Amino acid sequence: MTLTTGSDAARARRDATPQGEPRHACGRGRGRAIEALWGYAFIAPTGIGLAVFYLWPILQTAYFSMTEWGFFGGHTWTGFDNYTRLLQDPEVGQALVNTLGYTALGLLAIPLAVVFAALLNQEGLRGVGVYRTLFFLPVVTMPVAVAMVWRWLYNGDYGLINHVLSLAGVDGPSWIADPATALYALAVVGIWSGLGYNLIIFLAGMQAIPREYYEAAQIDGAGRITQFFRVTLPLLSPTAFFVSVVSVIGSLQLFDLVYAMAGSGLTARANPAFPRLQTVVHLFYDRAFVTNDRGYAAAIVVMLFLLILAMTAVQFRLQRRWVHHA
Repeated sequence: MTLTTGSDAARARRDATPQGEPRHACGRGRGRAIEALWGYAFIAPTGIGLAVFYLWPILQTAYFSMTEWGFFGGHTWTGFDNYTRLLQDPEVGQALVNTLGYTALGLLAIPLAVVFAALLNQEGLRGVGVYRTLFFLPVVTMPVAVAMVWRWLYNGDYGLINHVLSLAGVDGPSWIADPATALYALAVVGIWSGLGYNLIIFLAGMQAIPREYYEAAQIDGAGRITQFFRVTLPLLSPTAFFVSVVSVIGSLQLFDLVYAMAGSGLTARANPAFPRLQTVVHLFYDRAFVTNDRGYAAAIVVMLFLLILAMTAVQFRLQRRWVHHA
């Protein structure tokens, strides 16, 4: 049996916390708390920026969507009147159809980018850097400049496209002013301007695929086409998923091309094809800054936000079926 002296008992009490825990355990707890504080301090600038510039505007827009604004400022609470009006507005429905149609057509840029990326990914191909630059130039070009060039190309009277068609005896339409061709002409511009970005992403994804997979496929007797469909495409599916999500979100927010090619207000409505060109964001701009109906414009933006959220959620849900992670 061991006898405990008074000094031993005092030392034991001194080395223990009021809860009976050893000092070193208390020190570890304080260390974790300090580490957590440092972590919060490092993420605070980003968190504050997200809250101020993203979260607060979203909440404020949701509030404004339930108000009615006067022409000289000031607003009154109207509840869900703007949303009721939005569901009954045929112009909103047409703009939504146009936006979804443009988004569906814009997805054609993905297979085109995959094909061009596969061509540029061939071993021994010279001038790859030059090709990348040429494909990427439309991405870094201002959308207004792109729209102005394509407006000249699409012009029904002296446009280059119709001039080339006339040499073959074909009378081309007024591409942007014809309701039958306006949306498709706009989609061509969108596909052309975004092709370079998608191509660079796919090219990086292809170069990240280990060469061992292709060597194993060659040993099994697979040719280039078989390797492309059995090796490249499955391993490129995560990249394709990323590009598809970004493309859909960007297409749903289309505004600059429509504004530059069709205008706004009375100028745009003079175009007989404008009902086939107006997108949701363009309609928001028209209601917010042309007719000064800001509460209704906020309701349109909230609808677009929910649409983007829903379509992104569906894409993330469906990616489990076709995205293969190596």
